[in-house]
Amino acid sequence: MEAVFSYIIGLGAAVMMPIIFTILGVCIGIKFGKALKSGLLVGVGFVGLSVITGLLTDSLGEPLKKVTEIYGLSLGIFDMGWPAAASVAYNTSVGAFIIPVCLAVNIVMLLTKTTKTVNIDLWNYWHFAFIGAVVYFASDNIWWGFFAAVICYIITLIMADLTADKFQKYYDGMDGISIPQPFCQGFVPFALVINKILDKIPGFDKLNIDAEGMKKKFGIMGEPLFLGVIVGCAIGALACKDSKELVNNIPSILGLGIKMGAVMELIPRITSLFIEGLKPISDATRELIARKFKNSAGLNIGMSPALVIGHPTTLVVSLLLIPVVLFLSVILPGNQFLPLASLAGMFYLFPAVLPITKGNVLKTFIVGLVALIVGLYFVTNLAPHFTEAATDVYMKTQDAAVRIPEGFQGGALDFASSIFSWIIFHLTYSFKYIGAGILVLFTMGMMYLNRVRIIKASKHENK
Repeated sequence: MEAVFSYIIGLGAAVMMPIIFTILGVCIGIKFGKALKSGLLVGVGFVGLSVITGLLTDSLGEPLKKVTEIYGLSLGIFDMGWPAAASVAYNTSVGAFIIPVCLAVNIVMLLTKTTKTVNIDLWNYWHFAFIGAVVYFASDNIWWGFFAAVICYIITLIMADLTADKFQKYYDGMDGISIPQPFCQGFVPFALVINKILDKIPGFDKLNIDAEGMKKKFGIMGEPLFLGVIVGCAIGALACKDSKELVNNIPSILGLGIKMGAVMELIPRITSLFIEGLKPISDATRELIARKFKNSAGLNIGMSPALVIGHPTTLVVSLLLIPVVLFLSVILPGNQFLPLASLAGMFYLFPAVLPITKGNVLKTFIVGLVALIVGLYFVTNLAPHFTEAATDVYMKTQDAAVRIPEGFQGGALDFASSIFSWIIFHLTYSFKYIGAGILVLFTMGMMYLNRVRIIKASKHENK
């Protein structure tokens, strides 16, 4: 099974998802040609997103490496990025079975009315496999690994339900869509608490500026495109040792600025392909489910957060956080993780946060900053266990993506920085049966309350 799923996952999201969505489209009654087109548009979207995020990490990689050398910013945990984390997740016994196990859990939850989300975002199941794999290697027990993965999956589905209404109202064209990705949902608690605190500060409401408001107030200076150019040029300038090198490198500095501007401008255009490809699948799936399940009105289709990462506020805040988080990662006492390869994943912090902050740039920035500061310590804390899992996978597969340089530990901002991963890991691994009992009680409580909410909403809709 490991070999089979490793091969399937090895196809990559750009190949895997079009196949899945084409088959799914035909199965739910869409004509083959239309289903194929939808699947291909999703694949093209993944290719475009991969190219753009690759441009971001490749362009920033060398300048940031020089910055770390010039200012002596070397830390002990090597940033492996999300591709390595996904590879570690799927190339284990937990990862080999994660898709069928989680799909079975999803079906049971639908039948028992403890969720309204049908999670077809199969590629992002690697997040659940990741926490399962880390627990598995830390405890040397595969059942603890599956336990952690399933608990994370159930909590994420319920969080997707709880955030669905605000998500659909905030983003245009997202009716019937929810986001069951634990990395995104892990930042919702931060957003709820911080947003409430900020609302109680006198006069803070006057600072309510969204991305569109920035454009009106600052003109071109408020455009994500222009901000990308400025931040790119600033990072390029910091990578110069002295004024002479600064003058000599003006072409490359300007080039880096243009590339960062291109990233900010192209991501929204690429995400529109996801929406175009997924809409027919989403509509047909909801119609089928409505026919098959009684009182199923309001069921949501779980999709990738890639659908909405092109929102202007997400782009602006992600870009502004990059230099701030790099600086803080060096000066924060006890932190050993310097995010470099993971920077492209920063866009995925905000899909579920923006509906809570209502797109307020300052609020969103503060939420992201606090969550990432805490996340740096989570990554540092989990690094020894991530390293153990990555080392084992490298020995089996010789996959260069998971090879950790000698003298370093491995880490990744993606999901390893999530409060879900940290809490589930420590309750499962550190406290064993007591921690497992706490997780079971908490999860069952969430399921019960969600079921009550779903039944109540269903009765209201059927009146």
